[in-house]
Amino acid sequence: MTQAQFESLVSDLEAQQGPADLSRKAIGDNYASLLMLSQQAVANHLDSSPEVLRQLAIDRTQILSNAEFAKLKSEAKPTPEEISAYYSAHLADYDVLQLRRLFVWKKSPSAKDGRGMSAQDAQALADAVRQTSVTGTDPKKLIHDPDNAVLDNAPLTFERGEMPAKMDQAAFALTKEGEWTVFEDTPESLVLLQLVKRSRLALKEVSPQIEKKLQAEKLREELDGLKKKSGIWMDEQYFAANAKTSAASKQPQAAAQDKQ
Repeated sequence: MTQAQFESLVSDLEAQQGPADLSRKAIGDNYASLLMLSQQAVANHLDSSPEVLRQLAIDRTQILSNAEFAKLKSEAKPTPEEISAYYSAHLADYDVLQLRRLFVWKKSPSAKDGRGMSAQDAQALADAVRQTSVTGTDPKKLIHDPDNAVLDNAPLTFERGEMPAKMDQAAFALTKEGEWTVFEDTPESLVLLQLVKRSRLALKEVSPQIEKKLQAEKLREELDGLKKKSGIWMDEQYFAANAKTSAASKQPQAAAQDKQ
């Protein structure tokens, strides 16, 4: 085995398993043992035993499957034009908000710690904080007791989908900078959101994630099409009856590839 062949072997191993933890010498020793034992197995005609032939067939199928999957994945890579078109068609998905949140706790009849304000005082405080958007005063000066109310010290930045769905919907419905909205008003609390700034991620910033999304969609469609063309049939009754499998059972890697 030449040096170039050995370096190629190491590169292949690192591509599959990550950077090698062993030294070149240790890898060389392991590979020498691998060659020795495989040659001995052939000398003992183990390569013609049914069990070894079955394992070789599985390995061959897996290697070919991985090679075809890599080819299809490469072919599914979207063009810059496709990425740009997707971005233009989904502009709202890449909006970014800077928000301030006001949390006011109300005094509950069942509360024993005395925390919170009366409903009237909570509403008055919320109205006063909202009024600061018009007067230009600092709303933090209105918050005297953190046990009763909390206002974000500085605006927080959120991309679409980063907040809980209900809050995300309420926040992104805001369009005018400085605008407030009542997100939640319950007997226990009052929560308001203020839009400080609204912007949008640039195409350059989101191109990698769009590329990954489009590539996955193309690849999934191609795999689904190949399955239909291949004529593969699965006995659904059998698989339904054997739905529970051992946790230690080894699953074909192709199943994981389909999910990418």
